[in-house]
Amino acid sequence: MPDDHEERFRQHEALLEGLARLFAVQHDFNQRVTLAIERIDQTLAEVKTTQAEIKNLLAHMIEQRTNGRDA
Repeated sequence: MPDDHEERFRQHEALLEGLARLFAVQHDFNQRVTLAIERIDQTLAEVKTTQAEIKNLLAHMIEQRTNGRDA
């Protein structure tokens, strides 16, 4: 009977070690995903800024054309 208890204890220990490794891998994965999302957010902000600059430039060009025709 004591051998059964020790075997179950070893199995539980092995299971806990496996879970600890799995959690470590999951944590690393989560960190990589978080960094990727931060880079995507930064890129999106830059794209939005560029888009706003293009809109302003186009509006200015259209305004100059219209003013040139009226004169």
